[in-house]
Amino acid sequence: MRFAAYEHRHRRRVAVVQDDGTLLPLPGVTSLTHLLRESGGLTGEQAREHIVGYTVFNDWSARDLQSAEMRVGLGPAKGKDTATSLGPYLVTADELEPYRDADGFLRLALTAEVNEEVVGQDLLSNMSWTFEEMTAYASRGTRVLPGDVLGSGTCGNGGCLAELWGLRGERTPPSLKPGDTVTLTVEGIGRVSNTVVPGADPVPLPAGRRRSRERP
Repeated sequence: MRFAAYEHRHRRRVAVVQDDGTLLPLPGVTSLTHLLRESGGLTGEQAREHIVGYTVFNDWSARDLQSAEMRVGLGPAKGKDTATSLGPYLVTADELEPYRDADGFLRLALTAEVNEEVVGQDLLSNMSWTFEEMTAYASRGTRVLPGDVLGSGTCGNGGCLAELWGLRGERTPPSLKPGDTVTLTVEGIGRVSNTVVPGADPVPLPAGRRRSRERP
């Protein structure tokens, strides 16, 4: 079963998407989070009952900000409201069960393209942990709330341009620029395609100042 969120007459709606694209609205359901359950401290087996479904997740990265922030060795810290694309549907977990292998992994073909040129292909089953195991880990000491989205990590073998740069020793393919279109396709779920547009110039801020270490 596939779900889609949309607006109708300025009101949010959620509908089941049939195979022919017809939307069947769910009465009283205004958010995909209404379909989910809260969890915490789960085992891998329990986590499967808390995963409502799967979608395509494009995690956009600003490498210029990342390289500047990671100089302190703590990882990137600045989050951006426009750094994630999700879609085209939320496919319920039961629809993907036929793809599950003997070890519990979902054997789904993944493809990443830039301007209709394939830059990466992989199988989701090449990940090191199952979604159930990752959900259980995420719930350790933390409440996993309805609506939370957990990413599996980047599609290997070219799903991340920086990974290719490291392997090849050069920036090929080049960094994304306005006008470039990135398309991610996951077997059994669908395709998400987004075009990069110019961003607003940031508000200027002063460089960090070296202050004296004077103490009271």
